[in-house]
Amino acid sequence: MPIPVKDVMGRVAIAVLPDATFAEIVAAMRRYAVGAVTVIDAERRPIGVVSEDDLLLKEVDPVRHGVSIFESRRQRHEHDKAAGVTAGELMTSPAITVTPDTPVRDAARLMHAKRIKQLPVVDQEAGRVVGTLQQRDVLRVFTRPAADLESDVRAVLPDDGSFTVEVAAGVVRIGGRVRRRSQAIALTEAVRAVEGVVDVACDVTYDDDDLIGVPPLL
Repeated sequence: MPIPVKDVMGRVAIAVLPDATFAEIVAAMRRYAVGAVTVIDAERRPIGVVSEDDLLLKEVDPVRHGVSIFESRRQRHEHDKAAGVTAGELMTSPAITVTPDTPVRDAARLMHAKRIKQLPVVDQEAGRVVGTLQQRDVLRVFTRPAADLESDVRAVLPDDGSFTVEVAAGVVRIGGRVRRRSQAIALTEAVRAVEGVVDVACDVTYDDDDLIGVPPLL
């Protein structure tokens, strides 16, 4: 079963109000050792996020340093943010969020695609912030006990007792025999999709190569 965000997220909602000052944002980041804070409205609903990158625009904004350039739309937007002094002016909006039931793997993909280091976790019904998911929380999935990981791996394999499973440092080695090569590949990909699997070593053999001409994937 996919591991949900609620099993690894931080229960503290690291958030500030839109009128929080630059100094208060920095203080919150230092206090909780995070690289971003969620900006919430009066109902605790996220409206944006202020990251370290947003704050650093104060130092790298070319206009502030007297550099004359032809600004793109993105550069003009960054210049406007660099002039901000409150969370509401500095934030990136809208906030990208997940819910407690979002699979950790999906949250990790979202972090990677959006190039962000943490996500506000919101209650699915009320939309209020209930926690924070950080990169280190996602990485905890890869330190699961070997026995738990083996149990989940066996759950995606045929339940006929003919397959062997070994787990070491998140790397899973599976052995056994199937009729077709395509089945061996499918089993490998199913194991690779299990939460917490770092890599798969497949020793599954097959009787018939039904993928002749296709390069080996194992």
